[in-house]
Amino acid sequence: MPSFTEISTDKLSRLIGTPGAPVLIDVRNDEAFSADPRLIPGSVRKPFNDVDQWGTEIRSPAVIICHRGAKLSHGVAAHLRVTGVQAETLEGGFEAWIKAGGLAVPEAKLPSRDAKGRTVWVTRARPKIDRIACPWLIRRFVDPGAIFLFVPTPEVLMVADRFGATAFDIEDVFWSHRGDRCSFDVMVEEFALQSEPLLRLATIVRAADTARLDLAPEAAGLLAASLGLSRMFADDLDQLQAGLTLYDAFYRWCRDATDEAHNWPSAKKGN
Repeated sequence: MPSFTEISTDKLSRLIGTPGAPVLIDVRNDEAFSADPRLIPGSVRKPFNDVDQWGTEIRSPAVIICHRGAKLSHGVAAHLRVTGVQAETLEGGFEAWIKAGGLAVPEAKLPSRDAKGRTVWVTRARPKIDRIACPWLIRRFVDPGAIFLFVPTPEVLMVADRFGATAFDIEDVFWSHRGDRCSFDVMVEEFALQSEPLLRLATIVRAADTARLDLAPEAAGLLAASLGLSRMFADDLDQLQAGLTLYDAFYRWCRDATDEAHNWPSAKKGN
Protein backbone atom coordinates (compact mmCIF):
# COMPACT_ATOMS: atom_id res chain seq x y z
CA MET A 1 0.00 0.00 0.00
CA PRO A 2 1.66 3.24 -1.10
CA SER A 3 2.06 6.10 1.35
CA PHE A 4 0.50 9.51 0.66
CA THR A 5 3.72 10.59 -1.11
CA GLU A 6 3.88 7.48 -3.34
CA ILE A 7 2.03 6.33 -6.44
CA SER A 8 1.48 2.66 -7.30
CA THR A 9 2.67 1.10 -10.55
CA ASP A 10 -0.94 0.30 -11.46
CA LYS A 11 -2.12 3.89 -11.02
CA LEU A 12 0.85 5.28 -12.94
CA SER A 13 0.26 2.87 -15.81
CA ARG A 14 -3.28 4.25 -16.17
CA LEU A 15 -1.96 7.81 -16.41
CA ILE A 16 0.85 7.23 -18.92
CA GLY A 17 -0.27 7.92 -22.46
CA THR A 18 -2.95 10.40 -21.41
CA PRO A 19 -2.86 14.22 -21.61
CA GLY A 20 -2.94 14.41 -17.80
CA ALA A 21 0.13 12.25 -17.24
CA PRO A 22 2.55 13.56 -14.63
CA VAL A 23 6.10 14.65 -15.35
CA LEU A 24 8.22 11.51 -14.96
CA ILE A 25 11.80 11.93 -13.76
CA ASP A 26 14.22 9.00 -13.58
CA VAL A 27 16.93 9.65 -10.97
CA ARG A 28 18.59 6.22 -10.93
CA ASN A 29 22.33 6.44 -10.48
CA ASP A 30 24.62 5.46 -13.36
CA GLU A 31 25.24 1.97 -12.00
CA ALA A 32 21.54 1.12 -11.71
CA PHE A 33 20.73 2.63 -15.10
CA SER A 34 23.59 0.79 -16.81
CA ALA A 35 22.21 -2.49 -15.48
CA ASP A 36 18.90 -1.81 -17.32
CA PRO A 37 19.18 1.19 -19.69
CA ARG A 38 15.47 1.53 -20.34
CA LEU A 39 13.02 4.23 -19.34
CA ILE A 40 9.44 4.17 -18.17
CA PRO A 41 7.49 5.64 -21.12
CA GLY A 42 7.61 9.42 -21.12
CA SER A 43 10.28 9.71 -18.43
CA VAL A 44 13.51 11.67 -18.66
CA ARG A 45 16.73 11.11 -16.74
CA LYS A 46 17.99 13.76 -14.33
CA PRO A 47 20.96 13.59 -11.91
CA PHE A 48 19.63 13.32 -8.37
CA ASN A 49 22.50 15.36 -6.94
CA ASP A 50 21.73 18.35 -9.19
CA VAL A 51 18.07 18.70 -8.20
CA ASP A 52 18.71 22.24 -6.95
CA GLN A 53 19.68 23.23 -10.50
CA TRP A 54 16.99 21.54 -12.59
CA GLY A 55 14.24 21.37 -9.99
CA THR A 56 13.04 24.91 -10.66
CA GLU A 57 12.08 23.90 -14.21
CA ILE A 58 9.77 21.05 -13.14
CA ARG A 59 6.01 21.52 -13.21
CA SER A 60 3.39 19.72 -11.13
CA PRO A 61 2.47 16.97 -10.79
CA ALA A 62 5.70 14.96 -10.95
CA VAL A 63 6.62 11.36 -10.21
CA ILE A 64 10.21 10.58 -9.26
CA ILE A 65 11.64 7.18 -10.13
CA CYS A 66 14.73 5.50 -8.72
CA HIS A 67 15.86 1.89 -8.69
CA ARG A 68 13.73 0.61 -5.79
CA GLY A 69 11.72 3.65 -4.72
CA ALA A 70 13.97 4.42 -1.77
CA LYS A 71 16.34 7.21 -0.77
CA LEU A 72 17.08 8.82 -4.15
CA SER A 73 13.49 9.26 -5.28
CA HIS A 74 12.22 10.26 -1.83
CA GLY A 75 15.02 12.79 -1.43
CA VAL A 76 14.44 14.37 -4.84
CA ALA A 77 10.66 14.45 -4.34
CA ALA A 78 11.11 16.13 -0.98
CA HIS A 79 13.38 18.77 -2.55
CA LEU A 80 10.78 19.45 -5.24
CA ARG A 81 7.97 19.77 -2.72
CA VAL A 82 9.97 22.49 -0.97
CA THR A 83 9.81 24.50 -4.22
CA GLY A 84 6.05 24.00 -4.48
CA VAL A 85 6.01 21.08 -6.92
CA GLN A 86 3.46 18.34 -6.24
CA ALA A 87 5.89 15.42 -6.29
CA GLU A 88 5.38 11.73 -5.56
CA THR A 89 7.68 8.72 -5.80
CA LEU A 90 6.97 5.50 -7.66
CA GLU A 91 6.31 2.77 -5.11
CA GLY A 92 9.04 0.14 -5.53
CA GLY A 93 10.77 2.20 -8.21
CA PHE A 94 11.82 1.06 -11.67
CA GLU A 95 12.35 -2.47 -10.41
CA ALA A 96 8.71 -2.78 -9.32
CA TRP A 97 7.55 -1.30 -12.64
CA ILE A 98 9.39 -3.98 -14.61
CA LYS A 99 8.20 -6.78 -12.30
CA ALA A 100 4.63 -5.60 -12.89
CA GLY A 101 5.10 -5.97 -16.65
CA GLY A 102 5.29 -2.25 -17.39
CA LEU A 103 6.47 -1.00 -20.76
CA ALA A 104 10.04 0.30 -20.94
CA VAL A 105 11.63 2.28 -23.77
CA PRO A 106 15.25 1.39 -24.68
CA GLU A 107 17.29 4.53 -24.07
CA ALA A 108 19.56 3.66 -27.01
CA LYS A 109 16.62 4.14 -29.41
CA LEU A 110 16.04 7.76 -28.41
CA PRO A 111 17.57 10.41 -30.68
CA SER A 112 19.99 12.90 -29.20
CA ARG A 113 18.45 15.86 -27.40
CA ASP A 114 18.91 19.57 -28.02
CA ALA A 115 20.30 22.09 -25.53
CA LYS A 116 16.91 22.22 -23.80
CA GLY A 117 16.74 18.44 -23.40
CA ARG A 118 14.17 17.87 -26.16
CA THR A 119 14.23 15.41 -29.03
CA VAL A 120 13.76 17.20 -32.36
CA TRP A 121 11.98 15.54 -35.29
CA VAL A 122 11.43 16.67 -38.87
CA THR A 123 9.06 15.44 -41.55
CA ARG A 124 7.12 16.50 -44.63
CA ALA A 125 4.68 19.40 -44.40
CA ARG A 126 0.91 19.01 -44.65
CA PRO A 127 0.53 15.87 -42.52
CA LYS A 128 -2.46 13.59 -42.77
CA ILE A 129 -2.28 10.36 -40.72
CA ASP A 130 1.15 8.86 -40.01
CA ARG A 131 2.76 12.28 -39.52
CA ILE A 132 0.21 13.09 -36.82
CA ALA A 133 0.07 9.62 -35.27
CA CYS A 134 3.86 9.41 -34.82
CA PRO A 135 4.18 12.75 -33.01
CA TRP A 136 1.27 11.70 -30.78
CA LEU A 137 3.08 8.48 -29.87
CA ILE A 138 6.33 10.33 -29.18
CA ARG A 139 4.69 13.04 -27.07
CA ARG A 140 2.63 10.59 -25.02
CA PHE A 141 5.08 7.68 -24.59
CA VAL A 142 8.63 8.73 -25.50
CA ASP A 143 9.39 12.43 -24.99
CA PRO A 144 6.59 14.77 -23.84
CA GLY A 145 8.79 17.76 -24.68
CA ALA A 146 9.59 16.67 -28.25
CA ILE A 147 9.30 19.28 -30.99
CA PHE A 148 8.30 18.64 -34.60
CA LEU A 149 9.40 20.52 -37.69
CA PHE A 150 7.23 20.36 -40.82
CA VAL A 151 9.09 21.40 -43.98
CA PRO A 152 8.79 20.90 -47.76
CA THR A 153 9.57 17.32 -48.76
CA PRO A 154 12.81 18.09 -50.67
CA GLU A 155 14.21 19.87 -47.61
CA VAL A 156 13.56 17.24 -44.92
CA LEU A 157 16.94 15.51 -44.98
CA MET A 158 18.95 18.73 -45.21
CA VAL A 159 16.98 20.27 -42.33
CA ALA A 160 17.63 17.11 -40.32
CA ASP A 161 21.35 17.45 -41.00
CA ARG A 162 21.68 21.18 -40.40
CA PHE A 163 19.44 21.37 -37.32
CA GLY A 164 20.28 18.08 -35.59
CA ALA A 165 16.76 16.75 -36.11
CA THR A 166 15.61 13.18 -36.70
CA ALA A 167 13.76 12.62 -39.97
CA PHE A 168 10.68 10.42 -39.99
CA ASP A 169 8.00 9.21 -42.41
CA ILE A 170 10.07 9.88 -45.51
CA GLU A 171 11.87 7.47 -47.82
CA ASP A 172 15.30 6.07 -46.96
CA VAL A 173 15.35 6.91 -43.24
CA PHE A 174 15.20 4.63 -40.20
CA TRP A 175 11.87 5.91 -38.86
CA SER A 176 9.68 5.21 -41.88
CA HIS A 177 7.55 2.60 -43.62
CA ARG A 178 8.91 -0.95 -43.74
CA GLY A 179 7.21 -3.36 -46.08
CA ASP A 180 3.47 -3.19 -45.44
CA ARG A 181 3.93 -1.44 -42.09
CA CYS A 182 3.72 2.31 -41.66
CA SER A 183 5.97 4.58 -39.59
CA PHE A 184 3.68 4.33 -36.56
CA ASP A 185 4.09 0.52 -36.58
CA VAL A 186 7.86 0.94 -36.70
CA MET A 187 7.92 3.32 -33.75
CA VAL A 188 5.69 1.09 -31.63
CA GLU A 189 8.10 -1.80 -32.26
CA GLU A 190 11.41 0.05 -31.98
CA PHE A 191 10.39 1.85 -28.80
CA ALA A 192 9.15 -1.46 -27.31
CA LEU A 193 5.61 -0.15 -26.85
CA GLN A 194 3.76 -3.30 -27.91
CA SER A 195 0.86 -3.10 -25.48
CA GLU A 196 -2.52 -4.45 -26.57
CA PRO A 197 -4.10 -0.97 -26.91
CA LEU A 198 -1.20 0.46 -28.90
CA LEU A 199 -1.06 -2.56 -31.20
CA ARG A 200 -4.80 -2.19 -31.80
CA LEU A 201 -4.31 1.49 -32.57
CA ALA A 202 -1.38 0.66 -34.84
CA THR A 203 -3.63 -1.56 -36.95
CA ILE A 204 -6.15 1.26 -37.32
CA VAL A 205 -3.43 3.75 -38.27
CA ARG A 206 -1.88 1.34 -40.78
CA ALA A 207 -5.26 0.63 -42.36
CA ALA A 208 -6.06 4.33 -42.75
CA ASP A 209 -2.56 5.36 -43.85
CA THR A 210 -2.07 2.64 -46.47
CA ALA A 211 -5.59 2.55 -47.95
CA ARG A 212 -6.39 -0.89 -46.54
CA LEU A 213 -9.57 0.01 -44.72
CA ASP A 214 -10.56 -3.65 -44.50
CA LEU A 215 -7.95 -4.18 -41.76
CA ALA A 216 -10.00 -2.34 -39.14
CA PRO A 217 -13.57 -1.04 -39.25
CA GLU A 218 -12.48 2.10 -37.35
CA ALA A 219 -9.96 3.05 -40.05
CA ALA A 220 -12.53 4.75 -42.27
CA GLY A 221 -13.46 7.07 -39.40
CA LEU A 222 -9.82 7.91 -38.69
CA LEU A 223 -9.21 8.61 -42.37
CA ALA A 224 -12.24 10.88 -42.62
CA ALA A 225 -11.36 12.80 -39.46
CA SER A 226 -7.71 13.15 -40.52
CA LEU A 227 -8.58 14.51 -43.96
CA GLY A 228 -11.08 16.86 -42.38
CA LEU A 229 -8.45 18.21 -39.97
CA SER A 230 -6.01 18.73 -42.83
CA ARG A 231 -8.55 21.04 -44.45
CA MET A 232 -9.42 22.90 -41.27
CA PHE A 233 -5.91 24.10 -40.49
CA ALA A 234 -3.46 25.99 -42.68
CA ASP A 235 -0.76 25.74 -40.01
CA ASP A 236 0.70 22.25 -39.52
CA LEU A 237 1.41 22.82 -35.83
CA ASP A 238 -2.19 23.87 -35.21
CA GLN A 239 -3.29 20.72 -37.00
CA LEU A 240 -0.91 18.65 -34.89
CA GLN A 241 -2.36 20.09 -31.69
CA ALA A 242 -5.89 19.21 -32.79
CA GLY A 243 -4.72 15.80 -33.97
CA LEU A 244 -3.28 14.97 -30.55
CA THR A 245 -6.81 15.12 -29.13
CA LEU A 246 -8.07 12.88 -31.93
CA TYR A 247 -5.47 10.23 -31.14
CA ASP A 248 -6.04 10.62 -27.41
CA ALA A 249 -9.64 9.62 -28.08
CA PHE A 250 -8.74 6.68 -30.32
CA TYR A 251 -6.19 5.44 -27.76
CA ARG A 252 -8.68 5.58 -24.90
CA TRP A 253 -11.19 3.69 -27.04
CA CYS A 254 -8.54 1.04 -27.79
CA ARG A 255 -7.66 0.79 -24.10
CA ASP A 256 -10.98 1.14 -22.34
CA ALA A 257 -14.03 1.10 -24.57
CA THR A 258 -13.84 -1.55 -27.28
CA ASP A 259 -16.60 -3.60 -25.61
CA GLU A 260 -18.97 -0.66 -25.24
CA ALA A 261 -21.76 -0.15 -27.75
CA HIS A 262 -24.12 2.75 -28.32
CA ASN A 263 -27.76 1.71 -28.24
CA TRP A 264 -30.37 3.92 -29.88
CA PRO A 265 -33.26 3.91 -29.71
CA SER A 266 -33.25 2.54 -26.19
CA ALA A 267 -35.49 -0.40 -25.44
CA LYS A 268 -39.04 0.62 -24.51
CA LYS A 269 -40.39 -0.26 -21.11
CA GLY A 270 -42.03 -3.64 -21.06
CA ASN A 271 -40.13 -4.95 -24.09
